[in-house]
Amino acid sequence: MVEYVMAPEPPASVAVVGERARFPVRRIFCVGRNYAAHAREMGQDPDREPPFFFTKPASALVAGDAEIPYPPETAQFHFEAELVVAIGTEAIACPVDQARDCVYGVAIGNDLTRRDLQSRAKDKGQPWDWGKGFDHSAVCGPIHPLATVGPLTHGRIELRLNGEIKQQGDLSELIWSIDEVISIISHSMALRPGDLIYTGTPAGVGAMQVGDLIQITVEGLGVIEHRIVAPDPRFRTAD
Repeated sequence: MVEYVMAPEPPASVAVVGERARFPVRRIFCVGRNYAAHAREMGQDPDREPPFFFTKPASALVAGDAEIPYPPETAQFHFEAELVVAIGTEAIACPVDQARDCVYGVAIGNDLTRRDLQSRAKDKGQPWDWGKGFDHSAVCGPIHPLATVGPLTHGRIELRLNGEIKQQGDLSELIWSIDEVISIISHSMALRPGDLIYTGTPAGVGAMQVGDLIQITVEGLGVIEHRIVAPDPRFRTAD
């Protein structure tokens, strides 16, 4: 038996619809600007250039029904509704037409962002980690096994903030499809069971405040709902 100098943190995991067993999370990949309208609102050209990716640590994962503390060092805490793909089998240099065979299931997610910190990093040509990979920044609802859902080539995705629609789009509007994203990642590094892929967000991203209620719907997957609560008093929030 392996011994550790301190007790390790329990592994990150996500609930699975219809199962007592949970899905263990290994890594979290995110696709940047994968909806044309969102690319435009971020001031970027939405042409179909090769996609780019960033990552979040598995420790950033939080359940879809969680209460999420407002994070420190930001005054622009933004929502980004997304479809999340859960990888179930190894994918190495996977052809596009075989990519779906690697998928265990799908879920509704929220790629939470400290937009001001991300913007500063962009301006300086620095990594996005501080704006994207902070505590509680990867919201993920229960995973629906692929056999229980449709092909997910289309379907409405919507985010409501305190009941008001802020984001709406369709999965058919993805610049790079689920299968293409899996194939592209797998040609650069091995995708393995437990990896999650956040596939991008529609236009309409915006700020949240303490007390706000976020509801995200993806057609065929139901809805997740989470609320923003007061910051951890051990941190200071941005002025």
